[in-house]
Amino acid sequence: MTGLEFSCTGVRTDPYAAGPTLVFRLRIAAGEGVRVHALVLHCQLRIEPARRRYGPGEAERLGVLFGERSRWPGSLNPVQLAQVSLTVPGFTGSTEADLVVPCTYDMDVAATRYFHALADGEAPLLLLFSGAAFTGPGGFEVQPVPWDREAPCRLPVRVWRDMIEQHFPGCGWVRLPRDTMDALLEFRSRRGLPSWEATMRALLDDSAVAAEGSLR
Repeated sequence: MTGLEFSCTGVRTDPYAAGPTLVFRLRIAAGEGVRVHALVLHCQLRIEPARRRYGPGEAERLGVLFGERSRWPGSLNPVQLAQVSLTVPGFTGSTEADLVVPCTYDMDVAATRYFHALADGEAPLLLLFSGAAFTGPGGFEVQPVPWDREAPCRLPVRVWRDMIEQHFPGCGWVRLPRDTMDALLEFRSRRGLPSWEATMRALLDDSAVAAEGSLR
């Protein structure tokens, strides 16, 4: 069997998913006339930050991930986005399939921080494939998907933002340890605050007052 070739022809959001989800459209080619009964794929998706230029504001926001710009030649390393699996039905020659990738808006996750730091343009991704191909003209023959199969992809920042806005309209998301959450709940209850936004604003106001007092 001729070595499989992969390419990504587009990426979109899934408007019906329960959580933030990207859908990558893959084109898979096995060679003219080659029969593939099924493909079982494992895909690692990673961000390749060195393949993009960044404005001053983006560079400042990316400092938490990669340090100051002067350090980037050694620190601008790939960031993992996800690992997913996909089963592709039988085809002859070539086919297309959707790779569904659940995402998160957890700001403790490096990939989320990266996308959040971008002002516009595209994010450079690389999709790396492994798995098994079931082939053969008169029966099943199992062949491994070559370890070096990969496909670059440019993910528009707009697509990422639309996905997040669909599930977290006008909001952010922060994960907190249980003891911190309990302390916040106690603070909110003690102050009689109506929402988490009011709770955060009260804490910020208290902090600002304390900082002003310390300067006197």
